[in-house]
Amino acid sequence: MAEIKTKVTAVEPLDFIQAVDHPQRRADALELNDLFRRVTGWEPHMWGPSIVGYGKYAYKYDSGHGGEYLATGFSPRKANLVVYIMPGYTDFGPILDRLGKYKMGKSCLYLNKLSDIDMSVLEELVRAGLDDLAKTYPVSPS
Repeated sequence: MAEIKTKVTAVEPLDFIQAVDHPQRRADALELNDLFRRVTGWEPHMWGPSIVGYGKYAYKYDSGHGGEYLATGFSPRKANLVVYIMPGYTDFGPILDRLGKYKMGKSCLYLNKLSDIDMSVLEELVRAGLDDLAKTYPVSPS
C-alpha cells in the first residue's frame, strides 16, 4: 500500500506562510493562522508541503487501512484559500448559509479571500467541525 503523503513535516508554518508570493494570500494566511490557533488552542504544524494543520486524529477503515491526518487547517494556494474543517459526513448547511462566498469540496472550503466571508461564522464552523470529528475519532494536538 502506498505511503500517505500528507503527514507532519519539519517545516515551520510561519516560514511557509511568509514565503507565500501573493501579498493578499499571505495576509489572509496569517489571519487564518491566528483564527485556527485561537479556536483550537493548538500550535500549527505543516502537513505535507502546503497545508498548515492544527491537531490530528488517527483513523482506521474497515479495510484495515489507517493512519493519522490533520484535524483542521488551511492551505494558501495560488488559486484560492483552502480551509479543511469538515470530516466530510456532516451537513453544516445552517452555518454555511451564513458564511458568505465560498465553494465546497468533499471536506474543504475554497475561498477567494477572507473579506468574502464572515470570520465569526468561520470560527463557528471550525469549532463545529472539530466537535463533530471528535465524536468519531479522538482528536489531539499534533
